[in-house]
Amino acid sequence: MSLWSRIMLLFQAKSHAALDRAEDPREMLDYGYTQQQELLRKVKQGLIEVSTSKAQLQQQVEKLRTRIPQLEEQARRAVALERTDLARAALERKQTALAELAGLGQQVGVVAQEEEKLTRAVQQLSARIEEFRTRRTVMSARYSAAEAKIRVSESLSGVSNELADLSMALGRAEEKTERLQARAAALDTLIEGESLAMNGQSGDRVEQELRVFITKQTVEQELAALTAELQAGNARAAIASQSEGSHTSFRTE
Repeated sequence: MSLWSRIMLLFQAKSHAALDRAEDPREMLDYGYTQQQELLRKVKQGLIEVSTSKAQLQQQVEKLRTRIPQLEEQARRAVALERTDLARAALERKQTALAELAGLGQQVGVVAQEEEKLTRAVQQLSARIEEFRTRRTVMSARYSAAEAKIRVSESLSGVSNELADLSMALGRAEEKTERLQARAAALDTLIEGESLAMNGQSGDRVEQELRVFITKQTVEQELAALTAELQAGNARAAIASQSEGSHTSFRTE
């Protein structure tokens, strides 16, 4: 296969694919239904015209049939009056009318047959159009349902892909959040340690002097309490000693 043939084949394939995508079967069905309705309208119009022609021919037939007895009567009257020439003319007109009547009868028969054919055609075409309308409705509904299903499937496919991407993004966000939380916790621990160290070192001279003063004050208070307690004990002992001495002198006497 030559290069040009391959190019033409590829072009035809692409064109066919593009046309297939652009073609909507529902539009074709609607167009076909419209065309059939137009054809039915034309056939019905033809039937009306044929029926009208038949009616006109039948009127002519009735006129001729009414004319023949009149011509016969004229011939009798002419004979009675011994007007052979008038009788002959009346009879000639009668024969002409009979010939026309025969011709009209044949035309009426032909038109009647045509009318019958068109009537059957209208009935058959109406039935076919009704069947086509029903099938068009069903096919349009099926095509619309299939098209909707495809759109939903494509949407769901897109949603699935988006959900997968969102899940991955959510996982990355959770992982990043956990890292940030761990880092924040480490920074909090570091900050607390530095704060304690700063609290222990800041104002060291004042803090130390206050602690020394408080310690000394406490020691002095405890020492005073112990001294008071000791003095009280000594006083009680002296009082007790004096009481014993008094009892002894009293017994000696």
